[in-house]
Amino acid sequence: MVKTKKIILGVTASIAIYKACEIVRRLKEQAFSVTVVMTPEAGELINPLVFSSLSENKAYIDLFSEAQAWQIEHVSLAEQADVVLVAPATANIIAKCAAGICDDLLSCLILATKAPILFAPAMNENMFNNKVTQQNIEKLKSLGHKFIAPRVGRLACGKTGIGCLAETEEIVAAVKKLF
Repeated sequence: MVKTKKIILGVTASIAIYKACEIVRRLKEQAFSVTVVMTPEAGELINPLVFSSLSENKAYIDLFSEAQAWQIEHVSLAEQADVVLVAPATANIIAKCAAGICDDLLSCLILATKAPILFAPAMNENMFNNKVTQQNIEKLKSLGHKFIAPRVGRLACGKTGIGCLAETEEIVAAVKKLF
């Protein structure tokens, strides 16, 4: 029997968060099991219940929530993952990961996992092109993490530039390529 591959989808507070719903749907169509782990800020933009409904799994958001069974959630989720996909990945989560900072459930999970990590950045063009962000991306790449480049398009600020989340099909294809 073939084991269903488990994807942990890390969701951060980018305006592109609405595309994460489509990513869940498309990954499920490809027979992946998807569990969503959100930053608290992402929970201000979309209710975790939306992701629970789409993924058919509990969506996690709180580092200190009461567990259903005795477990340390960021560690148990990290151990279950075949891939951790962070989409959309903000400059904040990229910087935290590059510095080894883990102050929420998602950043703790990323630090605890041995699974491949794939980041799909989405942010303002100035933030993406900032030397610090580029250094953080290069550092994470040097550690073996993968990136799906953002595309040029209309940004939340109303301008057109690089920083739009990659297309859903490209993200799903990148996940499949890891297997």
